[in-house]
Amino acid sequence: MYSRRRGGNLGLFLLLSQLFHVGFENIPPVTLMTMALNIFLYLSPIQPLMNVCINVQETWNRNDWKRLFFSPFHHADDWHLYFNMVSMLYKGIRLEQRIGSNWFAFMLSVFSVMTGIIYLLLETILAELMEDQSYKMQCAVGFSGVLFALKVVNSYYNPGGLTYVMGIPVWEQYACWAELVAIHLIAPGSSFVGHLSGIIVGLIYINGPLKQLMQICADIVSLSSFPRQQTRFNNQGSSGYRASRNDAASNTERHDYTGGMTEEEQLEEAIRASLDDDSRDR
Repeated sequence: MYSRRRGGNLGLFLLLSQLFHVGFENIPPVTLMTMALNIFLYLSPIQPLMNVCINVQETWNRNDWKRLFFSPFHHADDWHLYFNMVSMLYKGIRLEQRIGSNWFAFMLSVFSVMTGIIYLLLETILAELMEDQSYKMQCAVGFSGVLFALKVVNSYYNPGGLTYVMGIPVWEQYACWAELVAIHLIAPGSSFVGHLSGIIVGLIYINGPLKQLMQICADIVSLSSFPRQQTRFNNQGSSGYRASRNDAASNTERHDYTGGMTEEEQLEEAIRASLDDDSRDR
């Protein structure tokens, strides 16, 4: 999530170039459609950002609940869109192949709403604890809260591995926390509470009742075609959209997609470029 907007389209061009480089045929359908929706709403937003961003005052106190659904799919600027969608590309390819397109679509829908709800709760708690009502005015947009939730789920699927955050090796299961702090330090305009909300949603899914509630809801609305083994967290894979390559090959190709950089390195580079762009605009 993000709380400001700048001009420019370089990030958008780089994102489109990235998509063409990966190849649309290599991107699972739900991942591709989600990215397309985010790009479309960046180019043609439903309403101005101030009318779709989520905050306590407008969403909760004034019952403007459409913000809960619109805010994740709008972005503050082209770089915000770029590094969120690059992250979505990486996470989507891995998770959608693993749990199947149907369940992945359901997961994205639930996570999009849940991150907003947790965000509102955290901002309300902060306002009361700090006795500062400005927390209720903090407005955020962007898909990064959902991405942090997906990162928690992805880390659970791949425990024990090492990743890099700002060049520092971090165990995969702790990477979301390291990235939470790193992004806030590099880009203070980003929404710390929005990102934290995503981590909490991911933890509720893997350790709490959210996954079971989703399975019950799927059965109630006749979505029992989602095989239950798709949502079990193990290393055996699942049905749905599948890749024909093994994990090692997938990791190699992932680096090819991102110019030899890991997801975290891509994110850091995008943030630096965004900040450089900001300083040139001033």
